[in-house]
This record gives sequence, structure tokens and C-alpha cells, in this order.
Amino acid sequence: MFYQHNINLGTKLGIWRIEETEGFFLESVPLKKDVSHPYKRLQHLAGRHLLPTLFTDFPLSEILIADTRKPFLEDERYHFSISHCGNFAAALVSDTHRVGVDIELVTPRLYTITHKFLHEEEQAFLHEWEPMSKLHLELTTILWSAKESIYKWYGNGQLSFREDMRLSGPVSFGADNWIRLPFEFRKNGRMDMTVMARVFDPLVLAWVVT
Repeated sequence: MFYQHNINLGTKLGIWRIEETEGFFLESVPLKKDVSHPYKRLQHLAGRHLLPTLFTDFPLSEILIADTRKPFLEDERYHFSISHCGNFAAALVSDTHRVGVDIELVTPRLYTITHKFLHEEEQAFLHEWEPMSKLHLELTTILWSAKESIYKWYGNGQLSFREDMRLSGPVSFGADNWIRLPFEFRKNGRMDMTVMARVFDPLVLAWVVT
């Protein structure tokens, strides 16, 4: 376990650093035959392995996949979200709230798609920091990861990353290393929500719980 955080009594988050072989995860995780690439399969298994690590009674065998590719439990005993990048996997599980989680490696390659996911006001926010600096790149990654977490929380696809999810106020940098981002979700009406984010080395974590 690379990192674990109990958000509240019924909501837990974990990040797993993948150092084990596939055989380790297969001892506890059912193998999905449609995941054929060996590395993606390892990421998939690590993400599923985290679910009962966070809640021991999590029913892995009952996971279904929606048409939007979102995994879910039909009885909604738990709401959950999974993310993976590089040799890390993350999971967020709650028995009371809808959730979304995302992890991303901090890499300049993200700059090539900022026009696709950043609204003009969000680009103006980033201009407060020196372009291409370490902090600028981390904040750009945080905004992408925050929107990915909201996308997963929503779960129904068909979202514009530029228009339907927008930073709506000042970003707060806490002394506890958590970053608080106020967002406005604009799909089928407007809803205020807060995304929490944190920078690790070498990745960014973002999550939302409502």
C-alpha cells in the first residue's frame, strides 16, 4: 500500500504501488478475460485488489460493467471508483456516497491537450504561475485529474471537459498538503462540488465524494 486515507467512517481511499506479479493478485481477484495486454491486466488486477483491502466484505464477483465502461454493483452496497497509471492503482470506496477518483503521472505531454479540457478562465488561472515550471505542470495535471474524477463520479459519459466541469472559485492550498478545488458541474443544471487533490512523487491524486 503506497497511501491510504479514511475520508469518513464509510469512505476509504487507497493507492497501491504495483511491485507484485500477476500471480499475487490472482489469488484474490477474478480474472477478466477481455483484458488481454499483460501490463493493463496487471493494473486492472491491482485496482480490483484494492477494493476488499479497503472494505473486507467488498463483493468482487458481483461487479458489473455499464455501457459507459463504469464498473458498479447492482445493489449499490458500495459506490466505488478505480484509476491506474504507470505502476500505481487507486481505488475509492464508499457505502454512503457517490465517488470518483483519478491518479495521473505528472508529465509535460499533458500540455498538448490543454485546449481540449481547460476553459479560458481556467487557463487564466494557470497563467498566475510561471509557464512550464514544476508548479505550473503539477497544477495543470491536477485540473485534468480533478475533471477525470468528476467524469468518473458522474458515470454516464457524454461530458465536455471544457464546458460541463469548471473551476468556480479560488483554489485553497492547505498546510496538510491537500489542495481544495471548488468546481461547478454544469450538465443538466448546475451543481457545486469540491474536488480534493494532492501531489505525490511522481503522481497526482484527485477525488470527489458527494
